[in-house]
Amino acid sequence: MIDKSSLLDKKWHALESNEVLDSLKCTVEGLKQEEAQNRLAAFGPNKLPDKMKINIWKIIFSQLVNPLIFILIAAAIASVLIGEGKDAIFILLVILINTGIGAYQEYNAEKSAANLQKLLRIRARVLRDGEETEIDSEGLVPGDMVLLESGSKVPADLRLMETHGLEIDESFLTGESQAVLKHTEPLKINTVVADRKNMAFAGATIMSGRGLGIVAATALETEVGKIAENVSTGESAKPPLILRMEKFTKNIGYIVIVLSVLLAILLRFQGMDMAAIFFFVVALTVSAIPEGLPVSLTVALAVATNRMAKRNVIVKKLTSVESLGSCTVIASDKTGTLTVNQQTVKRIYFPDGSNFEITGEGYNGEGKVYSPKNKEVSAELKEHPALKQILEVSIMANEAILEKENGGWKHYGDAMDVALLGVGYKAGLDPKEVRKYLKPVDKIPYESENKFSAGFYEREGEVFCGLKGAVEKVLEFCTFPASHGSTQSQILEQVEELAANGYRVLGFAEGKAENFSKKENYGESEIPQLEFVGIICFIDPLRAEAKSSVEKCKKAGIKVIMITGDHPATAANIAKDLGMQAENMPVVSGKMLSQAGSPDKQEFQDLVMSTAVFARVSPQQKLEIVDVLIKKGEFVAVTGDGVNDAPALKRANIGVAMGSGTDVAKDVGAMIVVDDNFTSIVAGVEEGRFAYDNVRKVIYLLVSTGAAEVFMFLMAIILGLPLPLLAVQILWLNLVTNGIQDKALAFEAGEPETMERNPRKPSEGIFNRIMTNQLVVSGFVIGSMAFAYWYYLIEYQNMGEYHARSLVLLLMVFLQNFHIFNCRSERTSTFKIPISKNYWLIILVGAAQAIHIASMYIPFMQGILRIEPITFNEWITVLSLAAPIIIAMEIFKLINNRLFPRKA
Repeated sequence: MIDKSSLLDKKWHALESNEVLDSLKCTVEGLKQEEAQNRLAAFGPNKLPDKMKINIWKIIFSQLVNPLIFILIAAAIASVLIGEGKDAIFILLVILINTGIGAYQEYNAEKSAANLQKLLRIRARVLRDGEETEIDSEGLVPGDMVLLESGSKVPADLRLMETHGLEIDESFLTGESQAVLKHTEPLKINTVVADRKNMAFAGATIMSGRGLGIVAATALETEVGKIAENVSTGESAKPPLILRMEKFTKNIGYIVIVLSVLLAILLRFQGMDMAAIFFFVVALTVSAIPEGLPVSLTVALAVATNRMAKRNVIVKKLTSVESLGSCTVIASDKTGTLTVNQQTVKRIYFPDGSNFEITGEGYNGEGKVYSPKNKEVSAELKEHPALKQILEVSIMANEAILEKENGGWKHYGDAMDVALLGVGYKAGLDPKEVRKYLKPVDKIPYESENKFSAGFYEREGEVFCGLKGAVEKVLEFCTFPASHGSTQSQILEQVEELAANGYRVLGFAEGKAENFSKKENYGESEIPQLEFVGIICFIDPLRAEAKSSVEKCKKAGIKVIMITGDHPATAANIAKDLGMQAENMPVVSGKMLSQAGSPDKQEFQDLVMSTAVFARVSPQQKLEIVDVLIKKGEFVAVTGDGVNDAPALKRANIGVAMGSGTDVAKDVGAMIVVDDNFTSIVAGVEEGRFAYDNVRKVIYLLVSTGAAEVFMFLMAIILGLPLPLLAVQILWLNLVTNGIQDKALAFEAGEPETMERNPRKPSEGIFNRIMTNQLVVSGFVIGSMAFAYWYYLIEYQNMGEYHARSLVLLLMVFLQNFHIFNCRSERTSTFKIPISKNYWLIILVGAAQAIHIASMYIPFMQGILRIEPITFNEWITVLSLAAPIIIAMEIFKLINNRLFPRKA
């Protein structure tokens, strides 16, 4: 029995095959069944730890742990202490509604989140007691011999012992878009994960070939497991909205405390007894605190969540909605995010110097082939015999399948072979039809040792050999007559140039196979002398919308950076095509970061800040890059779809996982982009900005009317007048009339220039200059208008306090009704914003007014609110007194726009 601790941190890739077998105490014939059971008991099942079940009570508790909720609870307790139990009921009702809405949203999101377990729940073919058997991958243990074949998934981390043309797609882990050709030779001890070509990692997909590997690590000891464990314990940055609301709540708390102390001192000097002072202080506190804010904030974020869902962005937590809109940097993965993660033929070159361009992307036959004269190639291909020849060779020396079925395309086999069939369709060549007039005779499958594959087929009664493979290998079988147009060295130079531009290149050749006879195995000597036909260039293409989306981010002041495990040359060319990389901007590789030292060193940080493109980086380095950006004051959104993205997704201010990505990435991300489209991410940024703007509008409305109430109170106290409104009436204003209509602001459509301004500074609070100015002005105007009316009714009309309060309360409701239209924009005139953009405004303002009027005529409500009915003439008078608030704020906007013009 082997010691579990002896296997930890073992550098399996650096060991010889016999050393691996010795370390794991096993043979190439596999473990004995009894030994496998003993090891399973010692090492545990090959699965990631079960994710904790969703706890609804935990979600409810998280909703209650909110600074504004604490203030509301304090206000409720204070209301009970002064005998205003009805006031406390109002406040507690708000808390219940807020908690219920938030918990419901979060519970549903968590319920649909991805599961970490799926990645390792696969079947595995193993050798036990010298015989092949199939078991659940959870039963694998270190030392098991696993058989690999095309189309299967790797069930654990394996040290490869045999390979036969084994190519594995590890893009989910490394970010490398190209399938990796594996071998069994030992590597240097410091070889990074992406370059460990003698290892196969859990969750990877076998694209072609076959192999035999020995299990070196299972469960949490696999590369996937290490990342999953890192993610579960990693630190996650707070969403910007939470940071700003915490700051806002502290500010409100300080203001309430200061005002309460000043008021208590003032009233004591006026000779008021302590009980009455306590009553006044509670009334003031209720005025100053925007009790309706938590519910309104939740509604605003819920509306934004639904809007994001319609634009293919699923948000898992309400507070994450605005986070994407706050980002100053989007750190994007390349493979599958900016590109389609599907090899596509883009160019075909011929020895005579001519070339063809191909449009379309992905594993399908949708697209066109254009000649050197930029003319679309016809389906007959009569004018382009060389093109027809190379495409026929690519079909006959091909082991893949690509077919149209039920309106879509299905494919199977090697990525390059599928891409070759795709370009055939684009040129009008159906593989099935081609194989009818070029009858297949035999083929040589691709083997990594050979670096080529070939097909033998009949053409007009003669057998031909069509061959494809690495260009330098194909050239070994070819002749170059003077009429050919290019020499062998010229072709190789062209291949190097194309590779430097990020292309993968295959060479093609064809010739007669005279005296051909079928054999079980073919050696290179059976390949006849061939004529070099041309080269075909592949690339993992950009998503069609990616470039315009990156440009939109630039206009919005957001820096887009690429972090990939792919080759630096490929990354550089993708960045160049996207317009991400400025002149002379370096591509920073993982090796350069390692040489720079630890992330806390200035050299490392300078390197991170010097570029927008990172290539060949490890998952740990990706995490370190994000960490440096956050410490430099950036709000970072990290996008990605692979396991390699998970730690950075967790650490970022906002993690955005791709819908087709791995379960690990989706579990960690705060939101999921359903269609994997970078454009949807930008749409999410826009909706996030809209959401924050709408939250500001709600805060502006609630705090300005609250400030007006405080001003009205202070003026009444200073001039020795009775309180204009009672505490229960203030609660009615804050929780009911304003609480109904302020929800309409959550439905505001957003202003057109939202994506043309720079992101808010991460340090900027909710109360910036324009917010502070408009709060002061509107609070002063509304408070002055209401107090002036109160003063007039008490001092000049000698009206009874009961009826006067009914009129002042109605005036405040009207002022709120008008003022909400001012809150639709901080700069744009109310009269320039079409009401058609938000019909909810009219509906909810009308509802607030109707409910208040009804309360004046319902005996039960009259008793609670201490109000009485008014006449129609009084209603018209109060309406006309409230309307000027619109004019006052229009003047403010005009002056503000001239003094402080809008900046980009």
